[in-house]
Amino acid sequence: MRNAMLTLKTTLKTATSGTLGSVLKPTLFAVLMWAASAAGAVPIPGTPVPITLQTFVVMLAALMLPWKQAGAAMLMYLAAGAVGLPVFAGGASTMALVGPSAGFLIGFLPAAVVTSLLKGEARTDSLKHGALTAARYLFACVAGCIVLDYLLGFIVQSAITGVALPIVAVASMGFIAGDAVKAVVASAVVAGLAKLK
Repeated sequence: MRNAMLTLKTTLKTATSGTLGSVLKPTLFAVLMWAASAAGAVPIPGTPVPITLQTFVVMLAALMLPWKQAGAAMLMYLAAGAVGLPVFAGGASTMALVGPSAGFLIGFLPAAVVTSLLKGEARTDSLKHGALTAARYLFACVAGCIVLDYLLGFIVQSAITGVALPIVAVASMGFIAGDAVKAVVASAVVAGLAKLK
């Protein structure tokens, strides 16, 4: 995992500097969002929304990119689905943006922006600063990519399906537990990569 992340960081740094980079970096993460949904979706009983690695990619984009680029990546991804490209889980496109998972999908945009804004600057000149950076990244991921995205997802899913908000929330606990693990991994990996600058 660390080698893959280091390769991604090196690719981002060397091949996408300057103005071109401000377009290529978000495009790369938009493609990674599609790949994360195309890799397979795991259904959870009691909810129409499947598990994918998309929230992990949202976290990585938010932690590795400035907020405008992280937001642009999510906007590109959502726009691709809106125009009919099969980029959402299960090969879905436009209709997913009006279905039970719409709030989660649309929530990726504010989640990426908020997480990126909350992450602060990495300080890795000591083990203590590296640990503080990882903790700050974890807080940012939890606040933006879990709390905010799930809040939007729960509200929209409840409105569309007619199922009470608390029931939607309880049915989604498996997602939250999985995303908490993703947040820990993303925070630790990106904070560790910051030391390699």
